[in-house]
Amino acid sequence: MQIFRRITGLLLTLLAFANLAQAQVTTSPVFFTDTTPVTITYDATQGNAALKDFTGDVYIWTGTVTNLSTSNTNWRNVHSPSFSTADPSALMTRDASNPNIYRITFTPRTYYPIPAAETLLRLGMIFKNASGSIVGRATGGGDIFVDATQPGLSARITSPVNNSGNPLFVNANSQISITGTSSAAATLTFTLNGTQVAQQANATTLSTTVTAAQAGRNVVRFIATSGASSAVDSLVFVVRPAVTTAALPAGAKDGVTYLAGGTSVIFNITAPNKEFAYVLGEFNNWQADNAGYMNRTADGTRFWIQLNGLTPGREYAYQYLVDGNLRVADPYCEKILDPNSDSFIPAVTYPNLKPYPTGKTTGIVSVLQTGQTPYVWTANSFQRPSRADMVVYELHLRDFIARHDYQTLRDTLNYIQRLGINAIELMPINEFEGNESWGYNPSFYFAPDKYYGTKDQLKRLVDECHRRGIAVVLDMVLNHSFGQSPMVQLYFDGATGKPAANSPWFNVDATHPFNVGYDFNHESAYTKYFSKRVMEFWLQEYHIDGYRFDLSKGFTQRNNPTNVGAWGNYDQSRIDIWKDYYDFMKSVDTNVYCILEHFADNSEEKVLADYGMMLWGNLNHNYNEATMGYVSTSDFSWGYYKNRNWLNPNLVTYMESHDEERLMFKNLTYGNASGSYSTKNLATALARQELAAAFFFTVPGPKMVWQFGELGYDISIDQNGRVGNKPILWNYYQDANRRKLYETYRALIALKKVEPVFENPTTYTQQLAGAAKSIHLANATTSVTIIGNFDVTATTIDPAFQRTGKWYNYLSGDSITVANVNTTISLAPGEFAVYTSRRIQKAVLLPTRAEQAASILRLTAAPNPAQGSTTLRYELPTATAVALTVRNVLGQAVLTLPATQETVGSHSRELPLGSLAAGVYIVQLRAGNLQQTQRLVVE
Repeated sequence: MQIFRRITGLLLTLLAFANLAQAQVTTSPVFFTDTTPVTITYDATQGNAALKDFTGDVYIWTGTVTNLSTSNTNWRNVHSPSFSTADPSALMTRDASNPNIYRITFTPRTYYPIPAAETLLRLGMIFKNASGSIVGRATGGGDIFVDATQPGLSARITSPVNNSGNPLFVNANSQISITGTSSAAATLTFTLNGTQVAQQANATTLSTTVTAAQAGRNVVRFIATSGASSAVDSLVFVVRPAVTTAALPAGAKDGVTYLAGGTSVIFNITAPNKEFAYVLGEFNNWQADNAGYMNRTADGTRFWIQLNGLTPGREYAYQYLVDGNLRVADPYCEKILDPNSDSFIPAVTYPNLKPYPTGKTTGIVSVLQTGQTPYVWTANSFQRPSRADMVVYELHLRDFIARHDYQTLRDTLNYIQRLGINAIELMPINEFEGNESWGYNPSFYFAPDKYYGTKDQLKRLVDECHRRGIAVVLDMVLNHSFGQSPMVQLYFDGATGKPAANSPWFNVDATHPFNVGYDFNHESAYTKYFSKRVMEFWLQEYHIDGYRFDLSKGFTQRNNPTNVGAWGNYDQSRIDIWKDYYDFMKSVDTNVYCILEHFADNSEEKVLADYGMMLWGNLNHNYNEATMGYVSTSDFSWGYYKNRNWLNPNLVTYMESHDEERLMFKNLTYGNASGSYSTKNLATALARQELAAAFFFTVPGPKMVWQFGELGYDISIDQNGRVGNKPILWNYYQDANRRKLYETYRALIALKKVEPVFENPTTYTQQLAGAAKSIHLANATTSVTIIGNFDVTATTIDPAFQRTGKWYNYLSGDSITVANVNTTISLAPGEFAVYTSRRIQKAVLLPTRAEQAASILRLTAAPNPAQGSTTLRYELPTATAVALTVRNVLGQAVLTLPATQETVGSHSRELPLGSLAAGVYIVQLRAGNLQQTQRLVVE
């Protein structure tokens, strides 16, 4: 079922709320079991009415809810093998007199593959045409459910039919006709709000009429009694009051605003042109009562309410009920609970995850928590790398580390830091559909996906990256959203399976090619506002350093849905949108990184780059042709920003990204050969990756590496499906040839970062077409000449050294004496050299013992500067004795805390400062054989 959920989430966007319109589906008999033949009757005019007046074949797509389902909407034992094909056994019969009525008859135990040990509770279903391109659903777009009968006496209200989980909303003094049926003769009783209104003995059917006289929530109960046995069904209807118009309180933000004291919050949801809304949750037992009935602002765009009496520190699940038929989570919530995904999140990844409120509601719910303990940031002096020096490491948590969590990535930073990386780019980590995903199917933009860990673990990761001098960039998807998004659900046309024309945020159809999900309209004021709140949030709440925006070329309303070429042409409206967003981000964080996956005409990209934005530069094809030994299309020239006539080094060039085939896979699969020299040979292929690296990192401007590219990762992007799990091959680091590639990357990255000539050369020339390639850089102190042969046969090259005399091979440590700068050099296939005019020691980036200890112990002091006291926090890799000493700038001990024996893990100790004069001190932590110091300012 999880596979089904993921597939249909992508193809059809299940809106995750079971909502059965009156008489949309009925069963005959009313009471059926798993061994009872049952006829399902579907009225295509009801629910989302997608199949109304449809003339083709209609099929049921159906599964079961059993005692082993994770929720009362979690399907198991799906009948048909494929959603997108016609299954003859699921074909429904059209009624001869009413072409919108369809029927199918089956016995559940034999129709579904229900294991013998499972108990049938409900049938879940939707209806579709043969290909699944048109789907009949419940009102609101969710699945349709009918209950199976359990052993014993049963009672059911058969009219009006309302299995939506929501009350009926009726006008005051309405007359409601109600009929109830029991599975056997019994005494049947109807009550309204506890008062009996009808009764009949020895009957199987009872009808009555009740008057909706009481304002608010009303409950009709149908009770069947036979001897000691009884059964009850209920119907809730609500007579709602008029909506109060009231201004949003000052200071109230979107979503939940936490008020002082930790017992009160303000809920606030944007829903223009909706009639009314309730907030439901654990604080009111999920009931649509007057206490949760929301005010509406005068402009009709927002609903809000203040809720009191909460317990500080407790997590509460909640939703909004909009217009009486749609339950949605809060678009601005910072945590969600998903009934179909959360059970698959390991406890080690997300400890003590709040359980889903099964049986209380359906669909995704939001979570709030007052009185949260704020995270104490420690790396407050972090300086972001200059753009010219940036070396970005793009990674996907799921395919990088086996536990796929922030904690493990934090523990893996030594590896990344040793490589010389100074910026990590995380593929999307805000909540997306399901658990297993690249993350480009987002639904909640303020909530870190729980599959990767808790929000404090994410903050600790960012903090630790900053302590090590590593920036953190988030891949952010604001081109589109998927069907779990409350904003999609609030304005969705179930008949077309698209956003409704009155959606404040989304286009009905995408304006450009390659769109997935539902396309944001970035000329809408609502979308602009929402996008800016997202951009602001992660910069402030998580201290991230910037964004890589996915599919940024899609931020346009110029309509080119199929013409890729026209889509990429200069678009002033798109430029204006991005300038506005970039200006806003800079108003929040002056030095923010804004990286666009744009790939538009260079005339447009130049405007954006010169304005200060950074743009992806895809050189995958060019470098891969060269590493495979096909030189005719291996020109790297477009990887240099000045070759594009840009003013600043804002081109993030890469040989690989998450979206491109792995160079080593193509080397080994399709590589060129001549005689005994073959780029399909593993050692040769890896050596050619070193050759490519020498012509990659030495080109001025920021660079990006895809995870494990430094080890020659050679698994195809399409293995297990393009976005499917890929093997995590840390064992590659132990292979000598792959380790040599890592060391070459490391040395070249260090050269790029340390030597000013690579950041701002006085002169730069490149000859990057053909087999023999060269790069020349120079400044006042250093000249660099890089030569290489990308052919599979030997060649010669004019090195064009900038001067005569001694030149040093940076990577090998050798030197040559140049008498004639143009004397040709013979290069074997794949041979290359990085020559410098002065000796530069090859980088050795192994951490010192002190750095290793600092990495392990993670000693911090907060607040710092401090008065009176500060709190020391540290982590112990093993149980050991801990001693803490404070020394003045002369090295004299001025304060010593008693030594203690402490367990493995995180610790904190308060350090009293009352005896210390204002000044600068050094806190020294000794833990067994490890030691770390921390500078402390006492005010």
